[in-house]
Amino acid sequence: MPATQFICPDGKQVPILQCLQSCPQRQRCMFLPTLRAIAKSLHRGITEPTVTELIAGVRETYLKKTTDYAVSPQSVLYALHGQGVHAIHEQCTQGDMLSEIRLKDTLTSGKFDLYGKIIDDTEGVLGDLKVTSSYKLMKALGIYKVRVPTGEVYKTGLRKGQPKYRNELRYDGVRHVLEWAIQLNYYRILLEQEGFSVQKMYIQAMCRDNNLRMAAERGIDQSVYIIPIHKISDRWLLRYFHRKAALLHEAMKERMLPAICSSRERWHDRKCLDYCDGRANCPYAQRLQREQAGNAG
Repeated sequence: MPATQFICPDGKQVPILQCLQSCPQRQRCMFLPTLRAIAKSLHRGITEPTVTELIAGVRETYLKKTTDYAVSPQSVLYALHGQGVHAIHEQCTQGDMLSEIRLKDTLTSGKFDLYGKIIDDTEGVLGDLKVTSSYKLMKALGIYKVRVPTGEVYKTGLRKGQPKYRNELRYDGVRHVLEWAIQLNYYRILLEQEGFSVQKMYIQAMCRDNNLRMAAERGIDQSVYIIPIHKISDRWLLRYFHRKAALLHEAMKERMLPAICSSRERWHDRKCLDYCDGRANCPYAQRLQREQAGNAG
């Protein structure tokens, strides 16, 4: 079930249709066409669980499919950026490559972005477009910060005599691209099931905040990064998706709330507190929010 309400800037919730017909405030928070585009993006009309839905926590996907929930237009506006980027690329494939085609099997469906000779002379390259943050790019590229001593000490204040440190960037860390890799590799499986050979896979990640100082401090100094994605075992992938699909199917059939999402799926609780669309209907997320409010008080 898609989102049914928008969250206004003052925190109040209003049915999406009502918002589009007549804003309850003196002035809309965005242009009406923008709000219409956001509303349209929330209603895709896909019945089967998609690849991205199965990669997410089963509880999160279940709640988004079975309960009414509200979203802030500001928080989902970035999704329109991604759709715009996809639309521009689709218009420039010029018939010599495949783009934006939804494939499905008995488990799921997924729409890949680009396939063909898209980056070099190699045929059969699978590419995925991402519009993301400098923080996520920093993690995906294996960039991290370390504190190193400057050789100086504080001469005054409470820290007098203590050594001074500065942050330095390192570029040899673990690349946190697991979810992207799972997604792209399952698109590979769907393509191969249709008879298309996939030789290479890449993510083209566009940084939406690359001009900000924070991005530079994270080592992100380009607008676009090409990130190679390696092949994941088909056996592992199919076992993973079979399990996630079975858990979701059982929950939907029995109308039973699935187990709490894994720590990775819930971003170590950050997603539960601020980003999961189903958090208003999740007992675990609600408990976390009460605890956070209590600690703040």
